[in-house]
Amino acid sequence: MSHIGSNSNTSETHQGNISNSISSFKIFKDRGHAARLLGERLRAHFMKKHIPLSKQQILVLAIPRGGVVTGDVIASHMGVNLDVVVSRKIGSPWNPELAIGAVMHDGTFYPNEDVIDRLNIPQDYIDEQIAVQIREIERRLRKFRRIKKYWIYNTMKDKTIILVDDGIATGATVFAAVKWIIKQKPKQIIVAVPIGPRGTIEKLRTEEGVDDVIVLKTPLEFQAVGQFYREFSQIDDDTVTQIMEKYDNEEHNNDEKEKQ
Repeated sequence: MSHIGSNSNTSETHQGNISNSISSFKIFKDRGHAARLLGERLRAHFMKKHIPLSKQQILVLAIPRGGVVTGDVIASHMGVNLDVVVSRKIGSPWNPELAIGAVMHDGTFYPNEDVIDRLNIPQDYIDEQIAVQIREIERRLRKFRRIKKYWIYNTMKDKTIILVDDGIATGATVFAAVKWIIKQKPKQIIVAVPIGPRGTIEKLRTEEGVDDVIVLKTPLEFQAVGQFYREFSQIDDDTVTQIMEKYDNEEHNNDEKEKQ
């Protein structure tokens, strides 16, 4: 895999007077640009593995909100379906941006044990935040999928699942989503992101249940996902809802509604 800063002299000249600092290097124009590049990489991966591109065999699962924009481009490019999988980060009591773990709608929890141990995070705080985030997850599921539960979600069983986001930092939400997806008994799980720090990506490659990790860049210097995008505006709920309305998940959603 090529690393940031390894571009040819021609490319460097075209970019102009760019600082050698990786953190100042804007790799992607926006989420759409990154997703198109990632979609091309995924298509090449599937061709190499002789995996046919079909709605019956492949499902893209996107982590809202930004990941749904990425997932939409990839699913459209590959001609497959898109759905959302909502995992929520749990921040530390003193720094909400520092992930101590992430949780899924059913309570599946991925702990960032190093951070929890280092900061001596009380279990009572973790339990309280899990409850808070599950309520927010249920709200988002109702908004994005029109239902909050995956009662008979057989669309994952024996399928290739492509789990996507617009980038990862600690990866807590991705690790939590993987733990939950494994329970759905897919054929394989592929994690696909445009950007992520090298340490997190290597950890993902060895995570139980993850068959492949497709990533465009793994910079050594990494502060936040947005630093590698020229345009990285906030995505709102309505944008996610409008995207999801394009995909034919209505049949299993209606079946699930009857069970509630």
